Amino acid sequence: MPYIFLRIRHILRFMPFILFFILAVHSLYARDITIIVEDIELDMPLEGAIVRVEGGASGGAEKATDEDGKAVFAVPDNRQVRLQIAYPGYENAIFIAPPAAPNATEDATFTVGLRLSGGADLENRELVIEAQRPGASETKTGRSVAISGDDLARTAEIGVIEDVMTSIKLLPGVGYTGMFNAMPSIRGGEPGDLTAVFDGFYIENPYHWGGGVSIFDPRMVQSAQLSHGVFSARYGHTISGLLEITGRKPEPFDVELELGLSSSAANLNVSYPLFGKGGVMIMGKATYWDPFVSLAKLAVDEVNYIKIAPYIRSAGFGANYRFTQNLEWTMFGFIGGDGVGAFYNNPLEYDGMAMHTNFDFEWFNLQGFLITGLIFNPKPDMALKASFGGGFLRTNLHGFIDYDLTAPYSDDFLDLFENKTILYPSGVSITDKTYTVDTTMFADMVDTTANYQARTDYDWDVGKGFLFAAGVQGLYARYALEEHDQAVLETSGAFLTFNDGTTVSTYPAYYNMPYTYNNSIANQSLTTSAYSLLEYASPKKRFGGELGFRLDHLLFIGKDFTLQTLPSLNPRLNLDWHIARNAGVFDSITATIGSGLFSSITDNISSIQSEDGVDALGLKQNRSWTSIAGIKLDFLGFSVNVEGYYKYVFDRAYSTLVTDSASQTIVIERKFDGEGRIWGVDFMLQKANSRYWDGWISYSFNWARYRNPSSSTYTADWFYPEFHRFHNLNLVLNIKPLRSFTITTRFGFASGAPKTVVGGISWYPVIVLDENKMLVDIIQKYKRENFYSDTERDGFALTWDVKASFFAYSRPGRGQIEVYIAIENILATLETRRRNTSFNSYTGKEDQGSNAASYQLPIPMLSIGFRWTY
Repeated sequence: MPYIFLRIRHILRFMPFILFFILAVHSLYARDITIIVEDIELDMPLEGAIVRVEGGASGGAEKATDEDGKAVFAVPDNRQVRLQIAYPGYENAIFIAPPAAPNATEDATFTVGLRLSGGADLENRELVIEAQRPGASETKTGRSVAISGDDLARTAEIGVIEDVMTSIKLLPGVGYTGMFNAMPSIRGGEPGDLTAVFDGFYIENPYHWGGGVSIFDPRMVQSAQLSHGVFSARYGHTISGLLEITGRKPEPFDVELELGLSSSAANLNVSYPLFGKGGVMIMGKATYWDPFVSLAKLAVDEVNYIKIAPYIRSAGFGANYRFTQNLEWTMFGFIGGDGVGAFYNNPLEYDGMAMHTNFDFEWFNLQGFLITGLIFNPKPDMALKASFGGGFLRTNLHGFIDYDLTAPYSDDFLDLFENKTILYPSGVSITDKTYTVDTTMFADMVDTTANYQARTDYDWDVGKGFLFAAGVQGLYARYALEEHDQAVLETSGAFLTFNDGTTVSTYPAYYNMPYTYNNSIANQSLTTSAYSLLEYASPKKRFGGELGFRLDHLLFIGKDFTLQTLPSLNPRLNLDWHIARNAGVFDSITATIGSGLFSSITDNISSIQSEDGVDALGLKQNRSWTSIAGIKLDFLGFSVNVEGYYKYVFDRAYSTLVTDSASQTIVIERKFDGEGRIWGVDFMLQKANSRYWDGWISYSFNWARYRNPSSSTYTADWFYPEFHRFHNLNLVLNIKPLRSFTITTRFGFASGAPKTVVGGISWYPVIVLDENKMLVDIIQKYKRENFYSDTERDGFALTWDVKASFFAYSRPGRGQIEVYIAIENILATLETRRRNTSFNSYTGKEDQGSNAASYQLPIPMLSIGFRWTY
């Protein structure tokens, strides 16, 4: 069937399925396929993941996975099947199951691995931002890349969700993530390393849907600046990069009104002037999938499994006022929420197993911030900026799953017990050919963060090309977490003991028992920073440089303990040379070198407790030493920028989960001795904004290796992280044959990410205990060893999006109308990102597909947008 839908109602029917937790439908077709969803790092099944079949005769079918991460679908034999998988705290995934093999007599099983996202691994990142004395963002070799104006509008205002991060992901040094992942790796850094700043205010969690999209709607943003070099000492709290967002300012003389409508959301911006000295501005955004889900419930019973349609609601308020020529006041506030809810109840039978599952899930996330500041020029050569703000974040999660499972023993397993008496565990015998598992799991969590920030920045133009700057900053945060979970814990270390009448023998086994986790956290942190720097620009700016020093310190207070870091001193030096100006075809040739130290605090330290065993001075900040060299050439309306960099990461925080076999509990071990070595080259060729065409092409090569010396896994030695890709290529091209018509196309290529090597499949006995550690039964399961490989990679990724914009202008030039049609993910059918086959942990049957998901949609997506500006 064609993938470009001709009717908006068809597009909207698929919109909710793009993100999280929608339908669960079971139909009968020629074959069954079993999907197993697991954590790709821990190789653990994910219960309650939502799996949905997209398109085709079986399109719309959706189910929640069981205890073993499994969901079964009936699908046609003669065609491939595209499935979307979602799980709270993880990246959305797409998997393509191939057609049935010729003469196949057995149903197929596939395993899909999900990666953590948002605040979960959350996975992570690497950028950098160049602070400015009150002013706009700018692109500066060796420091930052900025995007604003038409470039931002053309690349961000497109698709089912309009997002500034869509533009950022097209810049050099930014790793590939797919459509619905706003947390890229920057220059080899962990995706969670990216720090975002809005008008100087550090944002605790700048994401909706757990990292699927950012909170930065392009209509509330004037410019965005990504710094992934040796950026100014004015900013810190990151070892990989900083994203600095400059908010839109109200128009001081005219009323402005902007209305935007697209296939999935509506925006409204209003700006009103204040006597020519400032203005106020109100912005709002809302997705509107709810009505379409409600209509679908009238026609399809299974849609009633959706309790709350996926949504985003956000609003912003900005104001500024210039009291005098030398004194200006600014303010900006934001509040936004997102959520989803689903309910599922369904019996299933497959592979000789019978299961009944009852699943209930709700997620709600609310965040906001308010910042205000003064900019004062006591003298023409001085600038003083003071700002203060506060923000909050509250996430509520409720999940419940109850299932009953009956499965068969294999003949080999039954042979193990034949003609033998079981001495341990006592009181059990294997007489039936099947076993039963009855499990109830739940998760209830309320996670709240409140933070308050203040900073003062002082700039003084000393004269003769020198500028001195200094500042102090403070960030206070309170963390509160209430968590009550019940899951199933499976650990090794058990042994079956037999007596065959003549000898006593043993056989290795695993324990399986309910695990209850209750956690209450109330922590506080105070981060204080100070910096000073000296900038120099020679006459005619032939030579320039910046030498800065930054000091960061963290004090952390828990219920019954206090921790702190040693102050981190971060010197930074940048030197710039204008080699030539107006030399032949070259307008300018500039070279840059820089080196500096950076520090940051890992987000997950907010959950540290006294039993984690961290010493009073054992807490460390993540550190990195970054060096960079670059050259920029401007000629004939083009700009070429090439940068090479090396980064050494040390004192990197990481944690491991260790199972205490004696107490059957999980213990968190926190370490601060992680290392990383990263180097690479970024290239960007950009055509300046022109009448008929413009755009850019960027290419990045990255080599990144990490190690966790205290780990008991393969990560104790140097390894490529799972998010690593050697090559990333992006092309943005704007074609403007008419003033009223523009075609924007985005093309991306990324080489494969690491994949593991797997061994053979073997079965093992499992001793099932109840919550009191009393024997329940002995069951059979299957396992397979996984091995890290330096050389194995999955397939490459391709993306291609096209947007056609039509403009109309009023005669006085005050009004403008834009209508666009966009197709995203045009190359979806060329999906090549496959990983290892996996297996059914209860039958041992190997899948015909792969265990990795791609984080793209499996079909092209059509969107239509309208914007009216006055």
